[in-house]
Amino acid sequence: MAQLFTPISFRSITLKNRIAVSPMCEYSSRDGFANDWHLVHLGSRAVGGAALIISEATAVTPEGRISAADLGIWKDDHIEYLKKITDFIKANGSVPGIQLAHAGRKASHREPWNGGSCVGLHEGGWQTVAPSPIPFIPEETVPLELKKQDIVQLVSDFRAATERSLKAGFQVIEIHGAHGYLINEFLSPLTNKRTDEYGGSFENRIRFLLEIVAAVREIWPAELPLFVRISASDWVEGGWTIGDSEKLASRLQTKDVDLVDCSSGGVVSDAVIPAAPSYQVPFAEAIKTNTSMKTGAVGIIVTAEQAEEIISSGKADLVFLAREFLRDPYFPLHAGRQLGVDVKWPKQYERAKRQ
Repeated sequence: MAQLFTPISFRSITLKNRIAVSPMCEYSSRDGFANDWHLVHLGSRAVGGAALIISEATAVTPEGRISAADLGIWKDDHIEYLKKITDFIKANGSVPGIQLAHAGRKASHREPWNGGSCVGLHEGGWQTVAPSPIPFIPEETVPLELKKQDIVQLVSDFRAATERSLKAGFQVIEIHGAHGYLINEFLSPLTNKRTDEYGGSFENRIRFLLEIVAAVREIWPAELPLFVRISASDWVEGGWTIGDSEKLASRLQTKDVDLVDCSSGGVVSDAVIPAAPSYQVPFAEAIKTNTSMKTGAVGIIVTAEQAEEIISSGKADLVFLAREFLRDPYFPLHAGRQLGVDVKWPKQYERAKRQ
């Protein structure tokens, strides 16, 4: 049997295969609320056979949104519709996950189809924050440097978001520490120029993430998995490296983190990234090989054969697909046919299983 379709367990949760829906911003919320678009978008991937379905980056504060159209979980009112979505995902044999996020200095932007540019304070945007007052690009709003009390409050915001995630029925939390957003800004020496206990050394730069992990684990039940997404390399000399990622993964495992989701880049605008099919898989492989942490592979994974090779060769434990799932919500059903695996289809669709 193809290894792509073998189950895998994380604590009390068993995934029916190794295929996960990667978080994908939909820019379709108002005031952080989920709606019918999110139900259909995420629900159709459950119908399509993905084992794990992680919501888009979900902001723990209003100011933590990439755009005003981002999903949020900063207030209890957000729970009700999210619960509707998680109930549907579970009813269709998949596991619902949520990615908790804060965009840091990359917040307050327009939706991609409206140009994606920064929305300044004079245009109705909001003040961004970061470990250091350095904008992503010079013409953008200069972020405020977070004070110690602000950091303490943000850790509390992640804790509160965890409690709401549990009430909303999610079974996996992924902390977003990648792509140049707030946690990644603390990790990278390119964006963290602090001289206090949150800056300078490797230990200081990972402190914010470790405090968030500890706060989340105070609420998140021991029987449920906790993932962390990282940018495994900044792709810039003097930045965060795969060696740093391996050290971080080893530390995260001692803090009851179950998987590192291995992306890369996003922390600076001038990085040269050699994007190609499977280009980020070596990061997942290196962390998996050199630590005992389970890993997820991401990055232009587009075919069943490619996904199968990643899993069967032991390069990663899960494959996270994004754009391929936008093209094909039923990728796992089609992949099963291509790999000769008799995958269970929804009973409503069984009459189409055989051509």
